[in-house]
Amino acid sequence: MTPRDALESLFAGNDLTHGQMTAVMTDIMTGVTTPLQTAALVTALRYKGESVTELAAAVQVMRSLSAKVDTMGLQHVVDTCGTGGDGMHTFNISTTAAFVAAAAGACVAKHGGRSVSSSSGSADVLETLGIGLHSTTPERAQESLQRWGLGFMFAPHHHSAMKYAVGVRRELGVRTLFNLLGPMTNPAGAPNQLLGVFAAHFTRRLAEVLRCLGTRHALVVHGSDGLDEITLSGPTHMAELRDGEVREFLFSPNEVGIQTAPLNGLLVKDAMESRQLLLSVLDNQPGPARDIVLLNAGAALYVSGISRSLGDGVERARETLAAGAARQRLQDIVGWSQA
Repeated sequence: MTPRDALESLFAGNDLTHGQMTAVMTDIMTGVTTPLQTAALVTALRYKGESVTELAAAVQVMRSLSAKVDTMGLQHVVDTCGTGGDGMHTFNISTTAAFVAAAAGACVAKHGGRSVSSSSGSADVLETLGIGLHSTTPERAQESLQRWGLGFMFAPHHHSAMKYAVGVRRELGVRTLFNLLGPMTNPAGAPNQLLGVFAAHFTRRLAEVLRCLGTRHALVVHGSDGLDEITLSGPTHMAELRDGEVREFLFSPNEVGIQTAPLNGLLVKDAMESRQLLLSVLDNQPGPARDIVLLNAGAALYVSGISRSLGDGVERARETLAAGAARQRLQDIVGWSQA
């Protein structure tokens, strides 16, 4: 299918088939389409609404072109990643939760990049901690996963084909297909996932995409306050994929013994402020930052298979922080990164 044919079909309101979307995405990611054609295609897809089939096909193309990280022999592999785009400017919750979950026994293949719309992306805060981007290449991420149960994968090191779309994304400056694809293109092929999304209506849709892709256990979450994490300020809309079935429900922090609280104390202006909150959590300082990390680390432990329920995961995360294991894991990784 040519870009022109695809545009005509999308303008008519038709969903592309798996084969058609595969052809379109391959053209985009190999530089066959011009920047103008790419912009038109992703805009038309958003206007129509990206279907489960279209998203699954696009993810498969991106995965096929990525630099992989081998997790053979590793158990309880999980990713904690969000789409971003929630405009909330909170500290790096999922990155902090990754340290806690890894110290609690999960194997966290953390996929991320620099800030696009937030105050601090995962790569930004890692650099303030002393973990350089040289530690996020495919080879080093794999070594870190094997050694520490936590590997950071900086997206540009793994998705070089994105060079054909990065300019279009920057110039458009609005949400496109690529915001949705990022969290589902983990180079380690994590079979379990905690995935935050910027809009509630995408929770079930992305869970259905993950089912098509063979994901084992996932929670796709969106806070009622707009957060692309499990939120602390109220209920979180969740779509859970487990055993090939998807169910939707609302989750409240008080279900696992955590009080709701406003997000004011979680907002940051830059990566250094995010670093301060991250370290306060790993030092087990009580407060809303620790509580929201407990929720998200607990969910990661649940979907990874370490814990039997989200509540059990929260308790395991709490014990891990109290023992100082998460702070020690950070120190170990920083030392390894700088060696």
